[in-house]
Amino acid sequence: MGMVGFTEPFRRLTNQGQVINQGRAMSKSLGNGVDLGQEIDTYGVDAVRLTMLFASPPEEDVDWADVSCTAAQKFLNRAFRVMCEAGAASAPGADATAGDTELRRVTHRSIDQVTTLVEARRFNVAIARTMELVSAARKAIDSGPGAADPAVREAAEFVAVALSLFAPYVAEEGWERLGHVGTVAVGNWPEADPELLVQESVTCVVQVQSKVRDKLTVAPDIDPAELERLALASEKAQGFIGDKQIRKVIVRAPKLVNIVVG
Repeated sequence: MGMVGFTEPFRRLTNQGQVINQGRAMSKSLGNGVDLGQEIDTYGVDAVRLTMLFASPPEEDVDWADVSCTAAQKFLNRAFRVMCEAGAASAPGADATAGDTELRRVTHRSIDQVTTLVEARRFNVAIARTMELVSAARKAIDSGPGAADPAVREAAEFVAVALSLFAPYVAEEGWERLGHVGTVAVGNWPEADPELLVQESVTCVVQVQSKVRDKLTVAPDIDPAELERLALASEKAQGFIGDKQIRKVIVRAPKLVNIVVG
């Protein structure tokens, strides 16, 4: 028709993998078929969808024998409880900047990472990051500032937004429980605050003979020589070094120091 100046309507193509069972394509002759309707009736459509998305990148096969809708269902229940508790304890529009800083850092790292991962179609990793945020919010509710903290609401709201891509029914219900009117899927994707993406400290694991003996909190840009000095000065590490000769110290700043003795 001469309406476009190219022959193909797209520049890139992603071929989706297949859902197989026990290493083989599902078929009646093999008797390895799975009744999708029964799975949905048992676990819910969101849990089934999440299971397939979390199992592997979209271009790879998913072996149904190796996955668990039960695990996905349990995660969605945890996420929903977080959204419900945050919604019951605070109202929309709370000033998140007044909330717990550590949880806000986790939330904004999640926003940044999930945004990038979704654009790269790495849905399984994006779901994993959302799971980590749910765990952080759960910890803040149970043993931190509590459900009424604005940072908990901020985290719960992004959980709803992120899940709208993978588990839309749970996301919509959670969004409503958070006190919002209208669908979560339209115009609610947040932007990460660059200041909250900067890590002030990281945890460095100190090993002796490749076994964890101590953990240090250090600056992310710590000098490797200084990190080695701190690791060797660790009382816990020294307890396992004793009178043994230090053969070498492997430093992978800022997250690992392995002291080899002999």
